[in-house]
Amino acid sequence: MLFQYKEAVFIVVSVGLFWLSRSSLRDRRSHGFYRFFAWELILAQALLRTDNWFDDPFSIHQLISWLLLTICTYWFIHGVHSLRRMGKPSSEREDSSLIGIEKTTVLVTGGAFRYVRHPIYSSLLFLTWGIFFKQPSLPGIVLAMVASYFLVMTARMEEAENIRFFGAAYQDYMKRTRMFIPFLF
Repeated sequence: MLFQYKEAVFIVVSVGLFWLSRSSLRDRRSHGFYRFFAWELILAQALLRTDNWFDDPFSIHQLISWLLLTICTYWFIHGVHSLRRMGKPSSEREDSSLIGIEKTTVLVTGGAFRYVRHPIYSSLLFLTWGIFFKQPSLPGIVLAMVASYFLVMTARMEEAENIRFFGAAYQDYMKRTRMFIPFLF
């Protein structure tokens, strides 16, 4: 019975993700194409881990998980807030593959963006590994690694889009920052 519930949740959420990504899925050069698959893998991994979410709460793997999930939450909230406040999203930015807050018209380089170019994708990376550490396993590490690959591809495709839109300013910004983790990667 529980497995049927998880299948139903996976299907319903996947339909929503597909609808949100529908224009991106037509173009493999769009960052949304790769992001869709990262989202799907993260969703699958989360649904596989729901039974173990609170097992052995003070074990080292659970503590690592909660740390990563806390970082994920902060990066996500801060990233969305920064894009809305400083990026000046506008529907005038014509690109059907972009969703709401991605239609920035000003290059955001403050806050978390001072250290990493993709705090929201970074949050998804922390989410991926936070979910993995809930109950580490071989299938889980495969899902986490493939999701991480798709997140890196998402960021690379978005960087190409940002270079086309923001030009040399974005290339200079890339030289000063890391992709996902401050001072490291």
